Formats: sequence, C-alpha cells, structure tokens
Amino acid sequence: MSVSVTGDETIHATCLALGGAGVLIRGEAGAGKSTLALLLLDRAAQEGRPAALVGDDRVRLSVRNGRVVAHPHPAIAGLIEIRGLGLHRTDALADSTVHLVVDLVEVAPRLPDASCIACEILGIRLSRLVLDRNLRLSGLAPRLVQDAVAVASQSHPAALFRREPDAP
Repeated sequence: MSVSVTGDETIHATCLALGGAGVLIRGEAGAGKSTLALLLLDRAAQEGRPAALVGDDRVRLSVRNGRVVAHPHPAIAGLIEIRGLGLHRTDALADSTVHLVVDLVEVAPRLPDASCIACEILGIRLSRLVLDRNLRLSGLAPRLVQDAVAVASQSHPAALFRREPDAP
C-alpha cells in the first residue's frame, strides 16, 4: 500500500489525541491552547481514557492518504508550556490524524453558521468547533471538545445537550 504525503506546514497551535482522534487547537498567543490541552489530558486520565499530547506551540501538518496529520515540531517535541510555570516535559505521540479543529476566539457568533462547523486545512475539510472566551471561562470547553471529537470521529453522538421527549 502506498502512502501519499503532500504539503508540509508549521502552524502556531497545540495538538493532542483523544482516544486516537487528533484535536488541533488554534488561537492567538495567550488564548489558552495549552491550558485547554492540559484540561483535556487531565479529564481523559481521570476517566481512564487514552489521550496524549502531539505538540504544543508549533505543530507540523501534512497530508497523508487524504487526511491531515499533525506532528510535533522537532525542536520542542515532548514539551508543553504551563503559563507562569514554564516548559514541562510530557509524553508525546509522533503524530495523529486530525479529526477536529478547535478555534479559540474572543467572541463567537451567537448563532453559528457553516463556517463555524467546518474548515479547510491543506485542502482537506475538517470538523470545527469555535469556543469563545466566555465558554472557556464557564468550564464547559473540555466537555464541548470531547463531544465534538466524538461526533467528528463518528464514534457516538454528542450527549451534552439532550432534548426532552416533549420539548418544543
């Protein structure tokens, strides 16, 4: 079987794998990319689910067999920044196929449109979740990411907001 690899781009982002599904977290410096990744890793550990860092701050992206694959930047592989405490060494994967892109923004649209649920990276369409500052501060961000990655990787439907049978 031949492996088709195209493109190679380094971006300012953090990537981790949750249950084998890559989650690429983008945002401005100081937006909380590393913090969200650490919260997700901690939650997975508490729940006994597999999760690992791929890369923090700089992530290399390529396309392999029609899928976006994230790799740690070699200069900082295995390191994650904890703001105010510095760089810390952690176990990291060599790569992960990206299933979900999480964009950390200051303010998100009240009612999301199509641009909020999908994006394109290296010519590949990916599921997208936009989290604004208020959602991140509410403490819901890790759960929203977990549900979105479950849907993006088609493992099971999101369960956070269930409608009651007689709800309008």
